[in-house]
Formats: sequence, structure tokens, C-alpha cells
Amino acid sequence: MHVVGYTWPIARNQAKTMSEALISSSGGVIAVLCAVAAFWFFVEQQTGWKLFQYVPPLLFIYVTPVFLNNLDVIPASSPVYGGLSSFILPAFIVLMLIKVNVPAAVRVMGKGVLVMLMGTAGVMVGGVLAYAIVHRWLSDDAWTGFGALAGSWIGGTGNMAATSEMLGTPPEQFGLAVLADNVIYIVWLPILLASKNFADRFNAWARVPEDRIRMMESAAALISEEEHAPAMRDYLYLAAIAVGVTWFSSELAAVLYASVSAKVSALEVVLSESTWRILLITTISLLLSITPVSKLPNATALGTAMIYVFVAGMGARATVDGFGQAPAFLLGAFMWIFIHGAFCLAGARLFRVDVHSAAIASAANIGAAASAPIVAAFHRPSLVPVSILMALIGYALGNYLAPLTGHLARIAVGQ
Repeated sequence: MHVVGYTWPIARNQAKTMSEALISSSGGVIAVLCAVAAFWFFVEQQTGWKLFQYVPPLLFIYVTPVFLNNLDVIPASSPVYGGLSSFILPAFIVLMLIKVNVPAAVRVMGKGVLVMLMGTAGVMVGGVLAYAIVHRWLSDDAWTGFGALAGSWIGGTGNMAATSEMLGTPPEQFGLAVLADNVIYIVWLPILLASKNFADRFNAWARVPEDRIRMMESAAALISEEEHAPAMRDYLYLAAIAVGVTWFSSELAAVLYASVSAKVSALEVVLSESTWRILLITTISLLLSITPVSKLPNATALGTAMIYVFVAGMGARATVDGFGQAPAFLLGAFMWIFIHGAFCLAGARLFRVDVHSAAIASAANIGAAASAPIVAAFHRPSLVPVSILMALIGYALGNYLAPLTGHLARIAVGQ
């Protein structure tokens, strides 16, 4: 994994101007970013390489533009990158969150949802503790990278992107978060899968009621996640909702930021205008999830596609200079993940939850919608639909709790 980082010899101290890049027009840059995201999913689909089971396309989608940037193929500065933050990021937040269905997840998983929340608490506590231990070997802005990684581990890649926007995470720190996310995934996913082999002993240790799994299976059978084929008007509805929520939230964020900053100037560091904007978008989208808007088809797929283009854009802005911090950052991430795991175990014991639910709960945090179904399919295939709902609950929490984690880490070391 280190080939992504600090050993590459072409690092430079200054970002290139657009005129120095081979492809510098806005149309060309966005075409390259979309092509990079599409290419790696095409490779995954066509080859069926087992590599992608352990290293998701996300890492390659981030790293490829880093190379293209440093090889002068695309610029490190382009209006496209600002456009991704202004338009693509809020759009995918809306599209993902309008599909959250908390009641359905609670009906099936019961106290398994509480284990997931314990895992979320473990991510927050672990992030602060790990940063306090390793920050001396990191740059002063590394807390923003820890906040971005907390976003991924509470809800998913979309939360990582949104949190990086709220915290002003530099591209180099975002790259470290992506690297750590994928390295930990390689270790953590096999642990979650292998936990099935200890189901009987685990369930006895956790004092799981005998009828819990039967009741979960029965409740899962009642969930219907089928969507009708999207029509043209559905895309218009989704576009109108995403753009409308973004516009309203942006206008209101400017007012709230000015008002709050004038009264309590100390809050400017925590509640920037960008933070207000994303928190408002998140909250409004969650409110829409309990309306008929949640029935619109294809919203999650569209939102996920936008996330990967956004991540490619983050890679395009990065240089390789910051990757010398990778060993310390990864050390902190390994400490962090096992603190999360300890919280999940404590939650399973406290709430008497089976190993299958506990594994899915952890995957819903750490791997989100990409990994939770994999873990569910291996443990209990009937729980695949609800595992996605669990991941979306994490997505709903991430935009609130991940930036808080970053700021708590910063405060803990006096920065």
C-alpha cells in the first residue's frame, strides 16, 4: 500500500498552474475524473479479481488522479474542484439520505441497532484517543484527516467527503484517510467474516435469547426493498429536490453563520459557513426521508456515483508530500479500529445481541453500504436488505458526529 504515499520521487512543493497541465479545460478535467471512476468499476466488473474484495475501487479512484496530477496530465487547481464541492457534494448527500429508513431497521435488528450505536461511540472515542497518542508525529492539521476518517467509519465514503468539506481537510490529509480506510478494511473485513465460526460460543457469552435469530428472520422476510424502474420524471423530481435543498440550505447557512459568529465569535472555528450548509442539507434530507420522497427510485445509486467522482476530484488536488506521515497515521488507525471493536463487543454483551448482528453493526459503521451487505450475506443472507438500512443510519449520523470527533481530537491535544 505504501506505493501510494511518501516513497514516490516526483513530489513537488508548489501546485502546478492549469496552463502546465496536458488537460486543463474544465470539460476535460471533469471528463478525466468521470473516466477514472468508471474505469476502475469496469475493471472490477470485467476481471472479477479477488483483489477488489479486499481493496475496493475507492482507493484506486483516489490514487489515479494523484498520479495524473503529479505527472502534469491534469491540474492541481481547476474550477471543476470547486464545483464538485458546491454542487456534487450536496447533491449526493440529499440523494443518499432521503432513503434512510430507521423504523424498518429497528423492526428487524432490534437491539442490534444499539450495538451499531455503541460502535459509533467507539469510533468517536477511539479517534480522539488514537490522535492523542500519535499526533506528535503528524502535522498540525492531521486532526482534519482523523475527522474525515471518522466520517467514513461512522457512515461511509460520502460522510468522509462531507466531513472533509466541513473541516477544511487538505487533500493530503484526505489521502491519508483514504489510505488508512482501505488498509484497515483489508484487516477488519476478514475478522468480521470469520466471527461466524464462533457464533455458538459468542452467543452463549453474550447470553443471546434463543428466539432472537428466529424473530429477526421473520421480521426480515416482511421487508420489501424492491423499487420500480425509474421513469424520466423520477430523475426530474430527484434533481429538483437535490438542487432545491442545496439552494435553500446555502442561503440559510450564510444567515446563520453571520448571526452566530457575531454573537459568539469562538464558534467560527467549529461552525463555519460550510459546516452550517452541510448540517442543514443533512437535516432537511432526513426530514424528507419520512415523506413520499423516499420512494423515488435510483436515488442511492445516483448519489453513490457522485461520491466516487468527488473522491477522484480530491485526489486530483493532492500532492504526495504529505504521505510521509502515513506510518504514524496508520498506527493511529489500527489503535482506533480495535477500540471500535471493543465497544461493539461491549454492546453485544450489554444488549444480548448475537454475533451476526454485531458483525453487521460494525460493518455498517466501518464499511458502510459497500461492506455491510457482504458481511450480512456471509452470516445471514436474509439480513442483506436490513444491513443496507443499517449502513444508511450510519450515513445519517456521520455528518453530525464525524466533524465533532475531529474537533474533539483537536481540543484533546490543545490545538
